[in-house]
Amino acid sequence: MNSVAFAETADPVPVEEGVLQPGPPVEEDESGFLPAPEEEMELPPVSVPKDGPDAEYCKPKNMYKPTANLGKHHYAIGVQQANYNGTSRTARSWFKAEAGGEVGIGVSGELKVSGGVLVAELEAKYGVDLSVKLTAKIGNEIQVDTPPKKTTYGKYGVWRLKNTGTSYTVYSNCNTSAKTTVTSFTPWYVGWYLWEK
Repeated sequence: MNSVAFAETADPVPVEEGVLQPGPPVEEDESGFLPAPEEEMELPPVSVPKDGPDAEYCKPKNMYKPTANLGKHHYAIGVQQANYNGTSRTARSWFKAEAGGEVGIGVSGELKVSGGVLVAELEAKYGVDLSVKLTAKIGNEIQVDTPPKKTTYGKYGVWRLKNTGTSYTVYSNCNTSAKTTVTSFTPWYVGWYLWEK
């Protein structure tokens, strides 16, 4: 399990060019999503092949396979912040997180593996560093330029990878259970979602 850390510094982190998002974050409907299991589901008992010594045998195991990367999504912690620049010059907006919290994996569908296995499969498939849980701490600060007569908005929280995949069990006779579709939001890194209008 990998974890993502961020520097705790008294100086705010300046925003690089191109970091502003095109608009406010999409509010995901996560009703029906539950925390990922900490342990995998219990495997069925191993049965002895009935077709003799040459019968096919598989070691029973629970599986998860990612199928579609649906991009990164922001989970906000605390209230939205905003700063309006009413001047004719570019002004510096400075945002500071006044709330913090822990964000874990959220899943819908029957996930037969643990959250740790889900993270490992996603990391292997997409080449990213994810976590089972991340903590967004109070006090994180960021600066961004606000153009004249514009408002810059900021939400602090955790960026997560949204993904769909399939979960199933392989039985000792090498048959599989029905495959269920699982949608997941997996913590990626702590940070800000910024936009202006």
